[in-house]
Amino acid sequence: MTILLDKKTRVCIQGITGGAGAVHTRKMLAAGTNIVAGVTPGKGGTLFDERIPVFDTVVHAREETGANASVIFVPAQVAADTIMDAAYAGMELVVCITEGIPAVDMVKVRSFIQQTGTRLIGPNCPGLIAPTVKQNLGIIPAHIAASGRVGVISRSGTLTYEAMAQLTALGIGQSTCIGIGGDAIGGMDFVDCLTLFEQDADTDAIVMIGEIGGVAEEEAAAFITEHVDKPVVAFIAGATAPPGKRMGHAGAIISGGRGTAAAKIEALEKAGVIVATSPARIGETLKATGTV
Repeated sequence: MTILLDKKTRVCIQGITGGAGAVHTRKMLAAGTNIVAGVTPGKGGTLFDERIPVFDTVVHAREETGANASVIFVPAQVAADTIMDAAYAGMELVVCITEGIPAVDMVKVRSFIQQTGTRLIGPNCPGLIAPTVKQNLGIIPAHIAASGRVGVISRSGTLTYEAMAQLTALGIGQSTCIGIGGDAIGGMDFVDCLTLFEQDADTDAIVMIGEIGGVAEEEAAAFITEHVDKPVVAFIAGATAPPGKRMGHAGAIISGGRGTAAAKIEALEKAGVIVATSPARIGETLKATGTV
């Protein structure tokens, strides 16, 4: 069992004929992802790589193919509308890889998807992968994943890959790995993912990777205290960042004494989370718990 994805997930790629969309569609297909449709306005009626039908609208793609999940590779200026198009069409899960979407646009998106019930991963994220069911929605390199029983949630794309690679090298497989993105306003957060992993009978432990800025990690710590019985290992990036400086992600900024790495680590440790001291020790820290 995995979270968010299963063998029946039918995937639509919005922006399938663009440069990034085409490259990563082929990589997702090679990983076994069940891609059934693509969407590029004006190119409806064509085939991508002579096998995947392309439609002008997401509504048409869903009606014709039964697609229930979408991955978005479009420019930032149209990404918000593209997300809302997918939600309007009834997509249960939307993964938006696009970075640089204005925060004001994402405020509108958040309001819209709350009405539709669509689950959004991202934006500015690598997506998610469920190696057990061979579904990879986004840009996570499939070769670093291994099927197993550890869930991974991360605000950082590259640290998602780092954690996965370490776990795989140690013989520890993953159930589902999710890069939720680091923008200030996005879709699913740590608490949303922790809820699903705690309910998943085939996930035994959780790796959580946070970073400076915002209060998502502190909120996760409070949730873990009350609702999570499974072991959680964490790492917080950005311990050396100076206050007031944005480090990498739009949401990774310390302001007004809030969002520091020290505050996040303290909250997590109080919740019983084991916090790795270095990104290079995420895997070995989990293995040392003896739970996997």
